[in-house]
Amino acid sequence: MIGYYALTIFLSSFLLFQVQPLIGKVILPWFGGTASVWSTSMLFFQALLMGGYAYTYWLVERLSTRKQGRVHLALLGISLGLLLVAGLVWDSPITPGASWKPQGIEAPLWQILKILASAVGLPYFILSTNSPLMQAWFTHDDNGRSPYRLYALSNAGSLLGLVTYPFLVEPVLALKTEANLWTWGYLIFAVCVGYGALRMMRPNSMPVDSTGGVAVPRPRPAAKGEVRPGVGVRTFWVALAACASVVLLATTNQISQEVSVVPFLWVLPLALYLLSFILCFSGRRWYSRTAYMVAFCVGSAIFCWVFYYGTLNVWTQIGVYALVLFLCCMICHGELAHLRPHPRYLASFYLWISAGGVLGGLAVNLIAPSIFTGFWELPLGLLGCWVLLLIAYLGGWRSERARRTVFLTDTLLMCGIGMLSVVLFLYVNKSSMDVLRAYRNFYGVLRVQEADVGQSPQPIYKLIHGTTLHGFQYLEDEERRLPTAYYAEESGVGLAILHHPRRGVGLRIGVVGLGVGTLASYGAPGDTLRFYEINPDVIRLAEGEGGYFTYLKDCPAQVEVVPGDARVSLERELAAGDPQRFDLLAVDAFNSNAIPVHLLTKEAFDVYLNRLQPDGVIALHISNQHVNLQPVVQGLADYFQLGTALIEDEGDGGRRFGSIWMLVTRSEEFLKQPQIAGRSGPQPAYERGRLWTDDYSSLFQVLDWRQP
Repeated sequence: MIGYYALTIFLSSFLLFQVQPLIGKVILPWFGGTASVWSTSMLFFQALLMGGYAYTYWLVERLSTRKQGRVHLALLGISLGLLLVAGLVWDSPITPGASWKPQGIEAPLWQILKILASAVGLPYFILSTNSPLMQAWFTHDDNGRSPYRLYALSNAGSLLGLVTYPFLVEPVLALKTEANLWTWGYLIFAVCVGYGALRMMRPNSMPVDSTGGVAVPRPRPAAKGEVRPGVGVRTFWVALAACASVVLLATTNQISQEVSVVPFLWVLPLALYLLSFILCFSGRRWYSRTAYMVAFCVGSAIFCWVFYYGTLNVWTQIGVYALVLFLCCMICHGELAHLRPHPRYLASFYLWISAGGVLGGLAVNLIAPSIFTGFWELPLGLLGCWVLLLIAYLGGWRSERARRTVFLTDTLLMCGIGMLSVVLFLYVNKSSMDVLRAYRNFYGVLRVQEADVGQSPQPIYKLIHGTTLHGFQYLEDEERRLPTAYYAEESGVGLAILHHPRRGVGLRIGVVGLGVGTLASYGAPGDTLRFYEINPDVIRLAEGEGGYFTYLKDCPAQVEVVPGDARVSLERELAAGDPQRFDLLAVDAFNSNAIPVHLLTKEAFDVYLNRLQPDGVIALHISNQHVNLQPVVQGLADYFQLGTALIEDEGDGGRRFGSIWMLVTRSEEFLKQPQIAGRSGPQPAYERGRLWTDDYSSLFQVLDWRQP
């Protein structure tokens, strides 16, 4: 029967990790495409995994195998019934309809958890119970034979489910098709598990008592090798699992902010995390404590340089983060494998590990944003790994070999702890320097700083989101209303506003991305400027909190600020029949390292054009250090048969920053104006790629691998 157990465990693990990027991609555009969507989703999945292990522990420890089969079969039937109902209401059984899109910007974390629970909650819960439950049933069937190789197989199925999504599933299939195929896979899984549950319900699957009834298993004295894990060991299980979870989520946040929030960059850290589980639980030969400590020391030194200075190519940085994550996970999971208990305590072992994973998720998603004003979890997690290694060596888990190499190990431990402690202190001090106000929320880290700009230094207030400047304003009264940075008069958006045919007769401007509100400096009496912004802290700062930025307050035009994701808000206005159309729509959301892909798809452009006047202009700010978005925008313009103008401004080193804007419009007259045509550069040759849609987008087409 081992083939049956292996197949069922492998299938459930594959489906378990295939659905994570799938449902994450579905809801990502609803919350601004921020990296926190994925880390919050991971918290949800970790919590359900813990719930599944707790349920399995209760089944195995409290019920006879016959009752286990009955209870699990009933739960399986309920999940199938809910999928059937959801399939009748939604486009697919696991993809929520448009009515589930958030209505505002408050409590996005809880909104995400609610949507995920409704979409995949019960099926995911049942899938998460399968590996430990099947291992317990296998042990029962095979007279206590160790099931840990099945655990490694479970992680192999999980890894395959992850890596096939970005490379085989996402590029080929539409989201609805992916969801429907996953549902069919779940039905096959349900049949397999139902068969196992029916087997457990047979009378001969349990011993009988003296009255002929089914005997409920009673605790028996521990046999040789069945030592019950103590409180210290269980606490160490939790700490190791929590540390690996913190580093996993913190690494995912870090690399998602560097490039974009796309499934591939979600999958990479999680795949390395699972690979470490597979190797460590496949046999002792894959993990040598001393060897990995040496490698971790070298990796930590490289990490400290990259994290503090960040001067390497972005892909090299991602490689360093991935390497350090893998080494950390190998250490944490290698120590877990070394401390694994007798199969009798299998369900308890998995439960404690999952509890550690949830604690790590809570630390990154709830605790860190509340107490930190920066993303400091990654160095803290790596520092925690070194501390756990120290505890392992100082505690009862120190091996004989470690005692013979005590000088080497103690030196490495002190170096690792010292390096990360110093770098963390320096980084926190560096990121806090000259900061007037700092915010951290679901959408990232904001800092307001006072600085000087220009050859003859002039004081400014600037707003930085992560590592990206989101605008600045002069302190001096005579210059406070001047457009600055990427929005000066010579920029693409400046030219589009100043030379729009309706300039001076009531221009209606929409702006995706508020920043400090710089574009309000172009507002004239009779104009209307409508800003769309998802980050509530950005809105408060732009509206004058702290007295740093006054563009909105000083604007003589009518200014409106719409909170929430821009695309969701625009779609809602269309659905409500809003008759007002923009003369110009400025989309300013792509100059940071994390690209909100959902704002550059065919469906997004369709929304923009429906909110635009027939002769209106879309101005897209595509300045970016790592990504060349011009082919994407040109492909969309060609699809909708629109004219384009590429406006590049080199800046002046002071008030004007270098910028690249693309102007897209149906109006040939607008593009033929000398002020526009004379500044429009030649369209560089580019390789035409596949049109971006909500079901398909590929940053690999447009990445500039040479940029640091």
